[in-house]
Amino acid sequence: MNFLAHALLAGDEPALIVGGVVGDWIKGTLPAGLPDDLARGVALHRAIDCHADAHPAFQLSRTRVSAPRRRYAGVLVDMFYDHLLAREWAGQHRLPLREFCAEVYRLVELRLPDFPASAHGALRMMAREDWLSSYAEVPGLADVLARMSRRARQPNPLLGGEQELLAAADGYAQDFAHWLADAQAYSMQWQAERSGRIAPF
Repeated sequence: MNFLAHALLAGDEPALIVGGVVGDWIKGTLPAGLPDDLARGVALHRAIDCHADAHPAFQLSRTRVSAPRRRYAGVLVDMFYDHLLAREWAGQHRLPLREFCAEVYRLVELRLPDFPASAHGALRMMAREDWLSSYAEVPGLADVLARMSRRARQPNPLLGGEQELLAAADGYAQDFAHWLADAQAYSMQWQAERSGRIAPF
């Protein structure tokens, strides 16, 4: 769910940005019918997810989520990290957040024919509802969590999940800063080592 972080960590290569944002909708062994450049972007997305899951700061953030919502800690922390990234965006990228997000949506739209038709609706909804920048303010984060809660097929505690962030705001911010620095270094190394070929994910 940390779409903004994936877009940032992909760097400047359009196919990596698109593959990074769309990665959650691509299942199975790569290339999964994708062009090689997009398959590489999805592979980077998966590698970053694995890096996050194993990172001490991300693990610490998961423990900050209260017991009633602990089952959804991974989803919540992903979204909290995108909130923190959006909030501090000016120090992370040369483009203003809105311009960056608009460019990501444009790149995704251009490559939609390369992705399964089942993903098109959600990806167009992402652009229409501006998911990437909507987390920048807590009310926006709360609105996204409320909508996710309503769309889920079973009862869940996502509604009001922003209260978890507010209850330990400084702790999450510290965790995120530690994770982001390492994730940026990891992504750069991954791209350098796998330039022009698909990683075995």
